[in-house]
Order: sequence, then structure tokens, then C-alpha cells
Amino acid sequence: MEQQVKDIIEKEIRPLLQGHGGDIEFLKLENNKVYVTLQGACSGCPGALMTMKNGVERLIKEQIPEIESVEAVR
Repeated sequence: MEQQVKDIIEKEIRPLLQGHGGDIEFLKLENNKVYVTLQGACSGCPGALMTMKNGVERLIKEQIPEIESVEAVR
């Protein structure tokens, strides 16, 4: 499952964020929760929480229903 999450981040999410001057890094998968860091323009963006829930988390959970949440760690 961890490799699936990494693939989604690399192939689908990272290019979207990089298009807006941001980036994302996978940290770990623990107890069906994904931990990432938002970087670049995303790290201080007021819309980062919305991006996490409506973008990153939604994309991952659509493809891997076992994932409970995606958490941004600073």
C-alpha cells in the first residue's frame, strides 16, 4: 500500500502542486494514515488545508479506500 501512495503522489499530485510553485514529500504511512510535508509555495499558502483535504486526500482515498486520512507535517 505504501508504494501505491508514493506512486499517486509522484504521478498525480506532485505535478499539480509543482505547477503552482509548490511540492509535496511523502514521509510515512502509519495505521492507514499518510504523512506528508507541503513545500515551496504550498508550505505557507492559506489554501494549503483545502488543498490537502479536497485535493491530496481525496485523490489518494479514491484509489486506496483503506487510507483514513492524509496529514501535513511541518
